[in-house]
Amino acid sequence: MRRATRFTVLRQAVLIAGSAFVIVPFLWMFTTSLQSRAETYTNTSILPTSWHWENYAKAWEAAPFGQYYLNSIVMAVGIVAGHLVLDAFAAYAFARLRFPFRNALFVILLAALMVPTFVTIIPAYAIVADLGWIDTYWALIVPRLADVFGIILLRQFFSTIPVELEDAARIDGCSRIGTFFRVIVPLSTPAFATLAIFSFLFAWNDFLWPLLVTNTDEVRTIQIGLASFVGRYGTSWNYLMAGTLTATIPSIVVFLFFQRALVRGIATTGLKD
Repeated sequence: MRRATRFTVLRQAVLIAGSAFVIVPFLWMFTTSLQSRAETYTNTSILPTSWHWENYAKAWEAAPFGQYYLNSIVMAVGIVAGHLVLDAFAAYAFARLRFPFRNALFVILLAALMVPTFVTIIPAYAIVADLGWIDTYWALIVPRLADVFGIILLRQFFSTIPVELEDAARIDGCSRIGTFFRVIVPLSTPAFATLAIFSFLFAWNDFLWPLLVTNTDEVRTIQIGLASFVGRYGTSWNYLMAGTLTATIPSIVVFLFFQRALVRGIATTGLKD
């Protein structure tokens, strides 16, 4: 009993310490956003001596954050939709269909996960430039409509669904595509939710690719807007933290809203080879 109690106390202490490491940076960001510019250099306490809530309004007015948010939302929705549709079709083919070199192609996909993104940046940019898509939504969305991670994640989940359910649907007269939408998709809600969350976080927080393919504020995303905000105000940390905190809110809201589905998807994916 004492050993179990000590283990519980130790586990709770580790969890509390880990939570502190996660929360403290956000607390520092929040308190810094409420300080004056001079106070960000002189204040030695984490709490501001005076609370400047107007920093959020000034940061919002200092750059076209409304347009940045709209661009990020359009890009994120397009990428998430592409991942859910294209990754699902490819994953179903690898999980259920029999075709030549299926296993070899899947191994190649697994190997593609080890290829750094930076290696493909130049060829992808050259293709986008040749198509005349620079500084357009097409450049932000189309090159990333499919994702290797999503294909592998959904394929592993589809493999855990009993084939007998599909066979029963086929006997009742359902086609292959009908079986996919009527049987596989409803049973794979946790996996789709997990993929949607990861895809949204990837798209919303992406910096390098939007930086390369956008030149004007009409197409720039929120992360690029924050980078230009730094260059414009130098070391105005209060405005920068206000803008950064505002840009973080959508990711936190999406994660909290789909947290249960995310845990279920991770727990049930990959249980069957």
